[in-house]
Amino acid sequence: MLEKHYDHQAIESRWYPAWEENKLFSSKVDPTKKPFTVVIPPPNVTGMLHMGHVLNNTIQDILIRYKKMNGFNTCWVPGMDHAGIATQTMVEKNMRKQGIDPDSLTREEFLEKVWNWKHDFGGLIIRQLRRLGSSCDWDRERFTMDEGLSNAVLTMFKHLYDKGWIYRGKYIVNWCPALQTALSDDEVERSEEDSSLWHFKYPLVEGDGHLVVATTRPETMLGDTGVAVHPDDERYKHLIGKKLLLPIVNREIPIIAHTHVDPAFGTGCVKVTPSHSKEDFEMAMDTNLEFLTVMDKRAIMNENAPEAFRGMDRFKARKAVVAKMEELGFLLKTEPHKVAVGRCYRTKDVVEPYLSEQWFIKMEHMAKRALDVVLDGKIKLHPERWVNVYRHWLENIRDWCISRQLKWGHRIPVWYCGDCGAQTCSVELAEACGTCGSKNIEQDPDVMDTWASSWLWPFSVFGWPEKSEDLAYYYPTSTLVTAADIIFFWVARMVMSGLEALDEIPFDQVYFNGIVRDLQGRKMSKTLGNSPNPLDVIDKYGADALRFSVVYNTPYGEDTRFAEASCDLGRGFCTKIWNANRFLQMTFEGVTPDDNWREAEGDIVARWILSRLHSTIDGITEELENFRLANAASRIYNFFWSELCDWYVEFLKPLQREADEAGRAVMLGRTQAVIDTCLRMLHPFMPFVTEELWHHLDDRHEGRYLVQQDWPKLNRDLIDTEIEDAMSAIQALISGTRAVRKSYNLPNNAHFHLYLYAAPSQIRYIEEMKPILLKLAGLEDYTVLEENAAPQGCTAINVKGMSAYLDLRGHLDIEAELGKIDAKIAKINKEMKPLEGRLKNKGFVDKAPAEVVDKARADLEELKRQVDTLSQTREDLQKLGQA
Repeated sequence: MLEKHYDHQAIESRWYPAWEENKLFSSKVDPTKKPFTVVIPPPNVTGMLHMGHVLNNTIQDILIRYKKMNGFNTCWVPGMDHAGIATQTMVEKNMRKQGIDPDSLTREEFLEKVWNWKHDFGGLIIRQLRRLGSSCDWDRERFTMDEGLSNAVLTMFKHLYDKGWIYRGKYIVNWCPALQTALSDDEVERSEEDSSLWHFKYPLVEGDGHLVVATTRPETMLGDTGVAVHPDDERYKHLIGKKLLLPIVNREIPIIAHTHVDPAFGTGCVKVTPSHSKEDFEMAMDTNLEFLTVMDKRAIMNENAPEAFRGMDRFKARKAVVAKMEELGFLLKTEPHKVAVGRCYRTKDVVEPYLSEQWFIKMEHMAKRALDVVLDGKIKLHPERWVNVYRHWLENIRDWCISRQLKWGHRIPVWYCGDCGAQTCSVELAEACGTCGSKNIEQDPDVMDTWASSWLWPFSVFGWPEKSEDLAYYYPTSTLVTAADIIFFWVARMVMSGLEALDEIPFDQVYFNGIVRDLQGRKMSKTLGNSPNPLDVIDKYGADALRFSVVYNTPYGEDTRFAEASCDLGRGFCTKIWNANRFLQMTFEGVTPDDNWREAEGDIVARWILSRLHSTIDGITEELENFRLANAASRIYNFFWSELCDWYVEFLKPLQREADEAGRAVMLGRTQAVIDTCLRMLHPFMPFVTEELWHHLDDRHEGRYLVQQDWPKLNRDLIDTEIEDAMSAIQALISGTRAVRKSYNLPNNAHFHLYLYAAPSQIRYIEEMKPILLKLAGLEDYTVLEENAAPQGCTAINVKGMSAYLDLRGHLDIEAELGKIDAKIAKINKEMKPLEGRLKNKGFVDKAPAEVVDKARADLEELKRQVDTLSQTREDLQKLGQA
């Protein structure tokens, strides 16, 4: 017998170890089965479980369990990303707390510290995912710095290097001064912020005139090597080629013409600082301007800046430059201005455009192929609206800066020869120059962007570049589930690398789940402190409750708003499922179920519940196939709670009391079969409680588990819409009668006579259900009308497809009820008068706090609504009395 109360902690701690010990999640190559392969979006090795992980991994687990029950050989590969920037930052922070200066260590010593940290503290999130019930193949766990995956990264680098698609060059990059490393465009978060636009006068070298330039970054003017105007700007055509004297620095700089200049911005004159602006870099390349870098890698003014500014950080230098320009009389004006500020996605430090030598991957050719497979439908994005976002990025793609100035990561596999100056690219450690044979070589100190390893994830986890049996069987993978905010970082790049390395797409379906937000719509973050700890939520509510609640409340491809209390829905549903199974045990205690119940499906209740069950199977299966998981969760929730527990069980109680032993055995067999089917449909969503109840539902042989069972098979022959409509009408009659009794505060023992006007087919079903209808609705009997006319003293019940009237004569003192209503209306009118007076008082409306006035208006509207409701009830009663 089941315990009285559902104890999620005891159940969850029991079943997950059993699943793991019995290798339920393990996958091996099986040519007789079709694989369904999912690779987990690898969380950072520094990561902790958060609500975004809960949603993303619950969706993946639902799909894996569903496909496994449909006969697929499922393989869900877990793993972690080495997270170059995040991990190095965390390890350095910990070292400094211990009094160790990270910069004092050699590269090898530092990396040893990182590996030790990874062993002791890294990968906590992978262990936490077990608490959520994730059915990953833990024997296949991978790490992007593992030997095999590292070899894949280096192999891909050399492949692209040999094709000429990887190159090294000096360009303006996004530079994070806090981390002192380059970032790709996708690692920069851009937003508009309040700033200023300063207008400076730059005097002409010859003559008394000057040009006015407008800038949002005055500190960079110290590195100006020119001023640009548009070649067609009539105001300045005559000055092109002349010289200006750069204030403060007193350096002569030319006036150049370039089409990049917008004549309508500011004064139409643009200062050109080639080492500190992407646009200026391009103009300088076109016009042979000088490149002068005036900041170091920490964004501190360097030796190329005037002595008075050296050693200042960029923002202090900004103020100092403005003050000096004002002192010299060159500041014309300052005005408020919105600027697009780029910030590092990790540190949130303002990114500096910086001239630096970096490694880049040419993207144009790979981007075209990656776009074609999506536009051709070989890869389907869900929701489809993301196709346009994906296309826009790929059609406007830039070369990818993949080098990072870090120690932790995959080191650039290129060596420079100190004798002949040649480069040698090698997957293995190079011992000599590949051109001249000299051993005087040195490896590039930079490492690769973290994404340059995870873009190989769908095939590197299966052994590529080796042609393994796993790779041949499991690749391409089946479905990718991820958040849309890494559609560029990761998704598009995986498509590129898969096509380039294997000439095959990496997956054929991508589902973009939404972002988990708080109730105010803010993205959850540690900074805001608005995110609950999922493990605390699991401790309190259970993993099943958390999983079901977050999926139920997350529409297809949309964001969701979550608070801990949201899990009340899931916990309540767990309790409902538990209690339904306890009811079955207690009601049919001592009864042996009749497994031949299908041969005794004569009664309408049996036919109805089986019809609704198979309609639900049909709907849920379709929703899961189309990634509409919230709809699927809603369907099974509504069927189990409302139709099975609220209606079928209520119908079953009187039926089983009146049935003989054989009849009860049939009822038990059918009900067990229905609940068994429900547990199978619920299992992907709520694996723990369903496993527990499935084992209690019948005698189970050792070693049998719910995820190993078949997904319910749809039998369309059992779907009978006529019976469903008839039973819906009967339920409406019962609910409507109960509502009338409650509305008029009539006692439960008040039995009414019912009048019906309906089609003969409907009456036939009502006649079959007559004993149950009379009992559950509290009716003495019913009469079928020959024409649709309400008898005297009756009130109508809203029932689709028929007319129904309850006879209230003898049950209701209409005059007394009217008197009660009049008294209530009078009382409310009395309450309304002072509110109306205050709101008519202009002094109150104008002087009282807005929230006080708004509350007064809201209170008045609510009172008016109550009067309207009571007035309608009074009108209905009067009509009833006149009938």
